[in-house]
Amino acid sequence: MTNSIDEIYTTDCMFLIGTNTTENHPVVSIKMKQAVIEGKAKLIVADPREIDMVGFADIWLRQKPGTDVALINGLMNVMIEEGLVAKGYINERTENFEVLKEAVKSYNPEYVEEITGVPRDDIRKAARLYAEAKRGSIYYAMGITQHTTGTDNVKSLANLAMICGNIGIEGGGVNPLRGQNNVQGACDLGALPNVYPAYQQVEHKDIRTKFEQAWGVSSLSSQPGLTLTDMIIAAAKGDLKALYIMGENPLVSDPDLNHVEKALGNLDFMVVHDIFMTETAKLADVVLPAVSFAEKNGTFTNTERRVQRITKAIEPLEEAHPDWKIIAELATKMGYEMAYESAEDIFSEMRRVTPSYAGMSYERIAQEGGLQWPCPAEDHPGTPYLHKGKFVRGKGLFHAIEFIPPAELPDEEFPLLLSTGRVLYHYHTGTMTRKDEGLNFRYPNAYVEMNPADTFELGIEEEEIVRVSSRRGDINIAVKVTERSPKGVVFIAFHFIEAPANRLTNPAFDPIGKTPEYKVCAVKVEKIS
Repeated sequence: MTNSIDEIYTTDCMFLIGTNTTENHPVVSIKMKQAVIEGKAKLIVADPREIDMVGFADIWLRQKPGTDVALINGLMNVMIEEGLVAKGYINERTENFEVLKEAVKSYNPEYVEEITGVPRDDIRKAARLYAEAKRGSIYYAMGITQHTTGTDNVKSLANLAMICGNIGIEGGGVNPLRGQNNVQGACDLGALPNVYPAYQQVEHKDIRTKFEQAWGVSSLSSQPGLTLTDMIIAAAKGDLKALYIMGENPLVSDPDLNHVEKALGNLDFMVVHDIFMTETAKLADVVLPAVSFAEKNGTFTNTERRVQRITKAIEPLEEAHPDWKIIAELATKMGYEMAYESAEDIFSEMRRVTPSYAGMSYERIAQEGGLQWPCPAEDHPGTPYLHKGKFVRGKGLFHAIEFIPPAELPDEEFPLLLSTGRVLYHYHTGTMTRKDEGLNFRYPNAYVEMNPADTFELGIEEEEIVRVSSRRGDINIAVKVTERSPKGVVFIAFHFIEAPANRLTNPAFDPIGKTPEYKVCAVKVEKIS
């Protein structure tokens, strides 16, 4: 997030798009609802489904799945045509505005209504509400990124924020709500194939030299590694022979599971490092038992860039070890000695090689209840919001983004559109939550959520077991009849291995971010005779 969670209370207008905040980020959603109820902020929600936050919204933009760029361009078209843009901010702090202006010129509300299904008057109302707010904030999640145009979607939101002068101010910003605990921290510390900690590029020689000296090695590679998506493709081709999987369950979470099963089966050797015996772990040659958050010390970095301490509450059970110890012992056995004594030793090294973490220490983090990066020096208070005064690159760069349809749309054979996501009571692949009696009682089974008009046409009733098929596979699943999803669109949560939504999803991915298109694919629903 460019800004902080508590700045929800200082913003004048929140724009939520691609985030079912109540079910995916319930603590954040409570703050959003409170800000609206107390009259502190207006709320715009853009979502194909009638999610809980719609009930608190001043305007609901019900766009067709996969049409976010067109919708955002339409909002900017209205702002430019009606003179609602922040001219001073654009002139002083940005560049390439004329290119953006030309790009969105054709995206008038009438044209955008044809693409998105959002009424033209609602597009105008939403544009005015966001643009006229003194401080406007944007919140998004995987409903924006899990598309073949995910990178375009994010750039479009950055355009929207800058055109109204909402980046670099308190209560503004472009704020991605991270999908899992410590995703932000993992990225910060180099768990990406093309960067070292603090997003320092592996292709830069001076950066490689810095880390060679820090780690006592020579000739670090200048070539980026593979993304998760690329690894599965390489394994299927036989180009990747061994795989180490840590805290991930691709046999439930990855798209086109039939292909994933074949790819993992094609490996010569697979190691799974996890806290439970997952579906993926059952196929591993070696399973390394890790520990939960309650059994280890360390830090987590949350969605607002806040680094926080975690302190061991209980001793690890049996032969399980903290993640760092497993990795250090494995590296040592493979010939590179990682002689750390504790998680704090590792954090001290992190501070030396990660400029944005340099001013943090275990003592400061504990005393201050966490610190937000960048925190470059020990007398630095941390950074509640980014880009104050100027952008990291100097001036904010507008991008001309054209609407591109999803990779797969409904047709005569597969007439419905499937979108996947989460429900409040379960988390990711259910590795933890589906072992809990209370959560299973609240949400015990998988459902395909269908609009009454679609179930009526197919002669399907509530709780009936149906077959849902795509070009990649099929599943049997119970039906939940609801107007929450629009006609022609069905929704399935991906937590349930007995009816895995990702047996259906399309492995097409964003060419830059490499995130698969989980949110849009074509399916059909059939009665089971």
